Amino acid sequence: MILLDARNLYETRIGKFDTPDVKTLDPEIRQYSDLPLWIDSNSDQLRGNNILMYCTGGIRCEMASAYIRSKGAGFENVFQLYGGIQRYMEQFPDGGFFKGKNFVFDHRVSVGSLDTNILGTCLLCGASFDDYTSRCRCTHCRMLVLICDSCREKNSSYVCELCQKNGKPVDSVSSMDYMSEEVLEPVSNDHSFYVDQAAESPSSSWIKGQHTDVVTKPIRKLRILCLHGFRQNASSFKGRTSSFAKKLKNMAEFVFIDAPHELPFIYQNHTSETPIPNRCNRKFAWLVSSDYDDRKHDADWSMAKAPFDSLQYQQQTEGFDKSIDYLKTIFSQQGPFDGILGFSQGAAMAALVGAKMEKLKGEIDFRFVILCSGFAVNNIAEYGEGSINCPSLHIFGNKEGKDRQINCEASKHVASLFEKGCSVTVEHDLGHIIPTRSPYIDEIKDFLRRFM
Repeated sequence: MILLDARNLYETRIGKFDTPDVKTLDPEIRQYSDLPLWIDSNSDQLRGNNILMYCTGGIRCEMASAYIRSKGAGFENVFQLYGGIQRYMEQFPDGGFFKGKNFVFDHRVSVGSLDTNILGTCLLCGASFDDYTSRCRCTHCRMLVLICDSCREKNSSYVCELCQKNGKPVDSVSSMDYMSEEVLEPVSNDHSFYVDQAAESPSSSWIKGQHTDVVTKPIRKLRILCLHGFRQNASSFKGRTSSFAKKLKNMAEFVFIDAPHELPFIYQNHTSETPIPNRCNRKFAWLVSSDYDDRKHDADWSMAKAPFDSLQYQQQTEGFDKSIDYLKTIFSQQGPFDGILGFSQGAAMAALVGAKMEKLKGEIDFRFVILCSGFAVNNIAEYGEGSINCPSLHIFGNKEGKDRQINCEASKHVASLFEKGCSVTVEHDLGHIIPTRSPYIDEIKDFLRRFM
């Protein structure tokens, strides 16, 4: 039997399985997309063995195990740790055979067991250290590195162990190395490895890859479909998220669409001092209340029947079938998409789509969802805690953030429905928005890199 760690090098440096009499392979990869090349180069070690793979939550192992099996005879016996390290540590609070800490892609950075022994060491002085919260990175490749507090005070430039093996000194770093946010990775001259990965299953994009001469080029950007909130539209949502999109311009392309349910123009307590605009962009919704009038709405304004209710989103539970049919058309005409990002009511819709990920395969194919200020609606009540097996990022304001539209407990609840092993949570103190400043944007980038 062979134990294969499918994680990145910086993850393995603070925690790994230590199993007596079992050969363990650490590919020492900089990023997950380097793994197929390592598998190709080490096929002789893997052939004919029972291969047990593990990663943080199991998602990466699913893709990698499919790639190994695609090699045919001698590679049939590939297994993976269900739920990954995350679930294993829940079952064995003392850590069991897992030593050190489990690196996670959220604000916690790492999660330890009852065993407090430190596995990691400082890159510079070799002292015991396993804290990545300072976010120190290699000046060449931008990979996370472990730098203890005392060494961080004396040095500002670091070279990771992989770059050191390649003979890259600190003083050779150019200004472009510091400025570029774009991640580089080895790719083959056979570009089939990069053809529309989102249009296929995660594993099939690996299976098609044939690694020949390796060159370096920017990886393909993720394509993310964006679902706006209630009484918004694609144009307004694009404007509100322009700063967010700019921060991620080298990683993702965002596609904005209007929801299918058109809403009437209404106003609250209109007076002559607050004139109603003659022209206004149409507003839309993904979910509507039971008394919604589905007829074509004209451009006339009407007074709201009741004062604004901050909890109105709890009554907007109808219209899902029309919205899901509409999304099927969008994916067919404008896809493929790697992920779905939803804001407020758009996040509620994205959560419902994520819950039906398996059932929608072939019509709505995606790899992850991002729920910003999300909440659960009645349609998702059938799902229990941790039962939705869909990679997810949950971004919402904490109690101090005082999100006046969506209570943070509602966002926490919908996050709890997704499996912990493939779920990341980013809580901020900025209210009903998508944060763009550090450390929040860094955590968002870390999540997205898992799919690049």
